[in-house]
Amino acid sequence: MSAAPLRVALQFLTRLPVSAPAPDAALAGRAMLCWPLAGALIGALLALLGVALGYLGMAALPLAVVLVIAWVAVTGGLHLDGLADSADGWIGGQGDRDRTLEIMRDPRSGPMGVTALVLVLLAKVAALAVLWRLGNAIPALIAAALLGRASCLALYLSLPYARTEGIGRSAADNLSPPAAWTALGLAWLAAALLAPLAALAAAMWVLWVRRALQRRLGGFTGDTAGALVETVEVVVLLTAGLAF
Repeated sequence: MSAAPLRVALQFLTRLPVSAPAPDAALAGRAMLCWPLAGALIGALLALLGVALGYLGMAALPLAVVLVIAWVAVTGGLHLDGLADSADGWIGGQGDRDRTLEIMRDPRSGPMGVTALVLVLLAKVAALAVLWRLGNAIPALIAAALLGRASCLALYLSLPYARTEGIGRSAADNLSPPAAWTALGLAWLAAALLAPLAALAAAMWVLWVRRALQRRLGGFTGDTAGALVETVEVVVLLTAGLAF
């Protein structure tokens, strides 16, 4: 099997120095099937960094801060941008679909967008610090990054794309549902083996967000998919902290 879809996925989702062919619509669709695997690789890299820092004697709180900084760096803040835009649009749109989409299209971040970014990053630092003290941060990290990207597949499979154009339009039109359902199921099974309660909590959160998006927008956008990635990661980390 060609590694091109995974390389395309890593090139899109990370800032890792990965060489990949310029994707056509079909390859972009196949690359989406590799998003959960790309997430697991992101989590594994962060876990290795955490182990190295712990070996050097770094305390849990500063270690968690470094891990979150590395998390942002390796993803290039891709999903944080979507989180900020979605928060601004969701609050500023006041229930109106067209107004919500218009605000999300604005590249500038308003007060709610900034607030959402701060809260999510603080939640990740706090959860990771607790998990590292408990000695169970590694499976939670991998599960969080894996399920964050898998949750995007869930949106693509269950909701229409809300815009006529956009970064996710082509991929949405060329995704194979049977293959995507298989990838999604395997991703959640792997996460359940790593952090069972967290995987359940993430599934419940995805279902709630999907329902909210369907009611407000009648679908999803790239920004809302990014927001889902970030919030799923937080849900997984916080739940894993409660479970141990």
